[in-house]
Parts: sequence; structure tokens; C-alpha cells
Amino acid sequence: MFPHLPPMLRQHLSALRMLLVFTVVTGIVYPLAVTGIGRLAFGHQADGSLIEDHGKPVASRLLGQNFALPKKNPDDISEPLRPDPQWFQPRPSAADAGKGAGPYDPTSSGASNLGPDNPRLVMTIAERRAAVAAFDGVGPASVPTDALTASGSGLDPDISPAYAYQQVARVAKARGLPAERVRALVAAHVRGRELGFLGQERVDVIELNHALALLPA
Repeated sequence: MFPHLPPMLRQHLSALRMLLVFTVVTGIVYPLAVTGIGRLAFGHQADGSLIEDHGKPVASRLLGQNFALPKKNPDDISEPLRPDPQWFQPRPSAADAGKGAGPYDPTSSGASNLGPDNPRLVMTIAERRAAVAAFDGVGPASVPTDALTASGSGLDPDISPAYAYQQVARVAKARGLPAERVRALVAAHVRGRELGFLGQERVDVIELNHALALLPA
């Protein structure tokens, strides 16, 4: 094509055509194809793995969130959140943009990036250990590690079965439910390792609390 043009210009035109072709293929055709396949084959996951209540989305199974008491002053962004004893609590979160959303702010996903010997992290873990132990009514030595440390994303909805079972007595008391009933609910939401050997057993706090809300009194 264009044999009358100088060789260098023909090469530039060929490169431009390739650029346009790959832009259309990789920038339009491929994303649309992947999106379409995802929506057809994995519609629930493609839509965000949402949990609905009376037909309205209330949460995502993939994103943690706070289960806290209402603030005394909703306009005070410096007022710390107080965990609600009626709900299973997630692990700590370093995702906080400082704009009043508190931990688990999806616009500020990330970790604290503090090293294991950092004095600030050591002090924070000690404070969390004391607070969780007092809140759940257990000894400080029995508090699981995931109740003290945040995840890398700061948005992880999963906790260990040990941490979930630790909270059973407190949740049951706050809701006036038999502890055995709440413990059975936790047991029903324990997920095994992926493929039987990848990762650890876990409990999705979002799914667990949603099931808790649906329990008849």
C-alpha cells in the first residue's frame, strides 16, 4: 500500500495501522468480550457479590465494613467508632481516609505499612488486645491474631473461626439468644480451605451478620 511513499513513511503508516488495530482489539473488543462472558457466566460475582435485604443491596460479601454504634455527634469526624455488641466484629482495618468514614473506607484501601518491631504498631496491638479482651469478656492471651492485625487491603471481610467463636457469648447475651444457637450459626458459616489446601479456614463477617439479622427472635 502506498508504494509511491518513501520507505520510512510507509513504515510509520504500518505502525500506525497496527496501533489502531491493537487499540480496538485490546481496548474495546477484549474488554467487552470479557465483561459479557463475566455477566453471562458469573452474573452475581460480576455485579459485586452483593447481599440484598428486601430487594435492596446492603453490602458486598467481598468488602468488610464497620458494625458500630451510632456516633454521639455524627458531625464529629474525630469521634472514635464504638463496636456494637450485638454484631460480630471484623478484624481491624487500616483503610481510613480520615474523612469521617472510619475504618473500612473503600477509598483508602491499604495497610499501615508498619514493620513488626515498630513501636507504634507494638503499642497499637497491645491496645487492641486489651480492648478486644474486655469487649468479648475473655483473657488477653486468648485473643486471636486476626483480631489484632489489619489485612493488607484493609477491606478483608474474613476472620478466623477462632475469633468468630470467641464473640459468640457476647453476641448471644446482647441479643438475648441461646449461645448454642449463635454458635451453630457460626459453624454453618465456616468456610474450608480453597481446593482443600490453599489458605486457612475463615468466616465472612458480612455473611454471618446478615444471617444473624435474619434469625427469628
